[in-house]
Amino acid sequence: MLVPKISIVIVNWRTPALLKQCLDTVSKDEEAKSFEIYVIDNASHDESLSVLAREFPYVKVIANDQNVGFSKACNQAIPKAKGKYILLLNPDTIVVDSAISKLGAFLDNHPLVGAVGPKILNEDGTLQLACRRSFPSPTAAFFRLTYLSKLFPENPHIAKYNMTYTDPNKEAEVDALSGSCMMIRKNVVEKIGLLDEDIFMFGEDIDWCWRVKQYGWQVFYYPQAAIYHSHGASSRLRPVGTTFDLHKGMAVFYRKHLAKNYWPIFNQLVYMAIWLRAILFVIVNLVKAQMKAPERALKEIPIDKSIC
Repeated sequence: MLVPKISIVIVNWRTPALLKQCLDTVSKDEEAKSFEIYVIDNASHDESLSVLAREFPYVKVIANDQNVGFSKACNQAIPKAKGKYILLLNPDTIVVDSAISKLGAFLDNHPLVGAVGPKILNEDGTLQLACRRSFPSPTAAFFRLTYLSKLFPENPHIAKYNMTYTDPNKEAEVDALSGSCMMIRKNVVEKIGLLDEDIFMFGEDIDWCWRVKQYGWQVFYYPQAAIYHSHGASSRLRPVGTTFDLHKGMAVFYRKHLAKNYWPIFNQLVYMAIWLRAILFVIVNLVKAQMKAPERALKEIPIDKSIC
């Protein structure tokens, strides 16, 4: 049996229509027949598994009986994957113009690169800034929280985190990529370890890229490969939990990689700021939800209560 060059790992939770669309676009890649595809379903309790069985019988399915999160779900498939390269891919993505095989070819031609990511576009065609980032730092956090990075997007120091001062159409070495679409060498994973399961979702990609670079590999943004990403399609179903997960990811990353560089009192202030930000976001989201409730009631569509 032919050993696949690329193993694709997709974690799904209650997005059956988007998952189908994603797999349909993956199948149009010029090298699609050689891909190995894993879908880990995190107890969606909807039609996701039946869609996979009916329309994508070649996909290797891992069906969990509970939502174990993104990192742990990926880690169920990555050790089994036979590909030379592992691609993390979100189900709410649309792959265009053989982007997956382009990423594989980039790694073929750049042996010092451990991980590569494409240009990731929002549904309206604008750049999703998370696809090429610098590592987080207290300074970067200050510039983002004060909105100075938005006021001065061309300043390399102030706008360093999202790299808005660089040309999005030029490939570049970066610190971090987006886990919504990131390709990494399998032999690199064997050296740096799997995704950190202390991070339910959000932040695991930055942590992985940190470890890739720690071991001497390069991380590259490659815009000649592009995808569309409907950011947060699953997380919109659990806004409070998502906010908690996002900020926990921040705290875990800071504790693992940055805290040792600062005094303990400063670290406590950082953790306090992270969780105060989380509480503020929860309050804002709850208020927004209450304000939109009447509008939703007018537009409500009957749904199957068994999937809630």
